[in-house]
Amino acid sequence: MEPRKDDYAQYAKLSPFELKDELIRLASGKANRLMLNAGRGNPNFMATLPRRAFLRLGLFAVSESELSYSYMPVGVGGLPRIEGIEGRFERFVAEHRDQPGVTFLGRALSYVRDQLGLSASDFLHEMVEGVLGGVYPEPPRMLRLSEQIVKQYLVREMVGGSVSGEGIDLFALEGGTAAMTYIFDSLQKNGLVAKGDKVAIGLPVFTPYIEIPELDTYALQEVPIHADPEQGWQYPDSELDKLKDPAIKVFFCVNPSNPPSVKMDDRSLARVASIVKEHRPDLIILTDDVYGTFADDFRSLFAVCPQNTLLVYSFSKYFGATGWRLGVVAAQRDNVLDRGIAALPEETKAALDRRYGSLVPDVRALRFIDRLVADSRTVALNHTAGLSTPQQVQMVMFALFAMMDESDSYKAALKQLVRRREATLYRELGLQPEIGPNAVDYYTLLDLRRISTRLYGEAFGAWVTERSSSGDMLFRIADRAGIVLLPGRGFGTQQPAARVSLANLNEYEYARIGAALRGMADELHQEFLRQHPQEETPKPG
Repeated sequence: MEPRKDDYAQYAKLSPFELKDELIRLASGKANRLMLNAGRGNPNFMATLPRRAFLRLGLFAVSESELSYSYMPVGVGGLPRIEGIEGRFERFVAEHRDQPGVTFLGRALSYVRDQLGLSASDFLHEMVEGVLGGVYPEPPRMLRLSEQIVKQYLVREMVGGSVSGEGIDLFALEGGTAAMTYIFDSLQKNGLVAKGDKVAIGLPVFTPYIEIPELDTYALQEVPIHADPEQGWQYPDSELDKLKDPAIKVFFCVNPSNPPSVKMDDRSLARVASIVKEHRPDLIILTDDVYGTFADDFRSLFAVCPQNTLLVYSFSKYFGATGWRLGVVAAQRDNVLDRGIAALPEETKAALDRRYGSLVPDVRALRFIDRLVADSRTVALNHTAGLSTPQQVQMVMFALFAMMDESDSYKAALKQLVRRREATLYRELGLQPEIGPNAVDYYTLLDLRRISTRLYGEAFGAWVTERSSSGDMLFRIADRAGIVLLPGRGFGTQQPAARVSLANLNEYEYARIGAALRGMADELHQEFLRQHPQEETPKPG
């Protein structure tokens, strides 16, 4: 049975991801009906070749361990040796050249040596030692050659080659959510933000960006930077100009956006860069660019404001690796965060000297990104910090897979996949998707009023909006059709809307969602006509 309208109020303050559980319960409560959860962004596709390579590498690594030291039959091996490893690996590839993962490893070694200019033996030893997971990550921030390889991947995908990788440092960590957690904490610990400070947030946005600053731990004052749906979900100049306020310490955004799934256009990037250069050289920018690899010709804020920007990137969505927990934070070595720490009052610097004094003799030379690593393990456990080495090896396999795909065939396949799903959803809804040049289409945001208006006119759109809040409608959709969508308001939209992930269901299931939503719209329109018989029905557009 559908909940009473009064029951919806108790869920009003829930995060979209917590509300999802209630919607799932309602959507799955009827027998002989398949529940469809289009609320989660977890993709139902994944990159298989770099996973094959990882697993085959593991077999080679075990043989290297047993070659180093073997106590059989109990299965004890030793740490792999670098001497002669390249020759042994070439024999391994030759003996198993019929296996796709092994063939990929052979090509990867050539790419690392010939295209990236790195030592083949050093690379192999780092990968073999790493996949075995027998030693602590060294250095804790990221394995040395792994950092060089992933850095080149980020420069290619996020920056477009406009910034040299030489001046960039990476911290490998447990996905984008870990990056958020650590960065917020270190900004506060290092006196770069304090309770009551203003932070600007690009809206709509991944909802934790809204929730985290509000926690008592941070108690930050949020300044919304609203994207305009009438301008293709770009930030108007009038909104970006809020960043000129010197009281705003940090600008947080997800680019491409979540849930509108639109990348910032060149005008917006140029506007932010101009504001930073002319008005706010002290502004800290945090950009989460996890969906950038789904966009055409993507450029990050890290490309146009490199000294001001911390880049967060996760391998989760593009490679179908949410369970792996793979992410990085990138920072330019010459950056506004380190300058901000250097400008702190002497009393604050002295306190930070005590906090990080067990790590280095000269704390004041310790850069923010290395403080970030230390803070992730409460400073005292810094020597055991860092992402597990097998995770770093899989990250490298993903990065090499993308860089070696010169024709971008994997990227093209994923783009086609999500866009076909979007076209199917809207076809069954009876509309054309509103696709602009900056659309990424990992999600689609269903604006209740806009869709109702496109189907049956302005009067119907206004009537539906007035009659039902987005929360009411989501519960009705879950109860009537067994479909779970997430509320747009939870992501900071200014109008009733629902987020549909285009990544986690099959094409025929999006057809079912579109048809079910159109059926509900038709029923509501019939009710509208009974109440307003004088209204004419326009042709859907």
